[in-house]
Amino acid sequence: MKFSIFSVCDHHLDVSRSIRQLYSQVLSEMELAEELGYWAYFIAEHHFHEYGVVPSPPAFLGAASQRTSRLGLGVAVSVLTFHNPLLAAEEYAVLDQLSEGRLRLGVGSGYLQHEFQGFGISPEERRQRFEEALEVMVRAWQGVPFSYDGMYHRVANVRIAVTPYQKPHPPLWIAILHADRAYQVGKAGRNVMMVPYATCDTIDDLGEVIAAYRRGYAEAGGLGEPDVAVALHTYVSASKEAARAEADAALRRYVVTRLYARQRSFEELDAGELILFGDPDLVAGRLRKLAEMGVTHVMALMNFGALEPERVRQSMSLFAREVMPRVAATPSRS
Repeated sequence: MKFSIFSVCDHHLDVSRSIRQLYSQVLSEMELAEELGYWAYFIAEHHFHEYGVVPSPPAFLGAASQRTSRLGLGVAVSVLTFHNPLLAAEEYAVLDQLSEGRLRLGVGSGYLQHEFQGFGISPEERRQRFEEALEVMVRAWQGVPFSYDGMYHRVANVRIAVTPYQKPHPPLWIAILHADRAYQVGKAGRNVMMVPYATCDTIDDLGEVIAAYRRGYAEAGGLGEPDVAVALHTYVSASKEAARAEADAALRRYVVTRLYARQRSFEELDAGELILFGDPDLVAGRLRKLAEMGVTHVMALMNFGALEPERVRQSMSLFAREVMPRVAATPSRS
């Protein structure tokens, strides 16, 4: 099982922290994540709302590439529906070159209504736009002239000059929000990325989603072990009670400001095991259960709801030093 950090980079107007201070905090956490041995640090792409204030992950991670040397630089996710795929291919290729092959790219079709409205794109078009954009981007990364004639994207004998450092291209994940998409992503032979908080009623539902995904992957003749990445809100402290006392206010702030999402209390999320709040033994136990379900990659969402920077760093450190060793040898079920 791989362990990464994830932040939506949510900004809250009721907190006296500027966007510049949030950026500085996240970049500092990336340096700490590298020091602690995390595989990657993922950030989200969002537009037109404080829901998330990194509209351009390549620009942000370009800065991070110069402050780190080993840490994977992740995007969860790039909303290809909103981008010219040739430009996206170029921008992410530049980032992969700057970081000497550390780009980890999750992609998705988008789900926030205000973003579709802002870009003047109908949500009904998102699946087709996404599929076309992904195909164009991957083909452009080959670095040879190609043409493409789709419903929304057309390319006429174009070759991009900058291709990724990683060959044939950086690792890709397809983000899903609904369980019925899992089989289709597996059938396409792609890695999958999920947020159980948004997809499942309880963590037990995740097992069925992963089973459907793996069935599709097997039917497609996928080779090797696909990466099944899940993101969960995480806070490690001396006990579950201490974890709740120290981070529940931030969790509530995050939950009540999530647009279009079902809002659930700490009690509901904890009972469904959809968060990793507690002491190292409790958190490690939940991670072992995830491994048994077939999860191969956990993205610990630790910077959320304007949680105090020192508490984020404390939780990151406890997770790396006390939790990761407890589950390092736990195999994922194939």
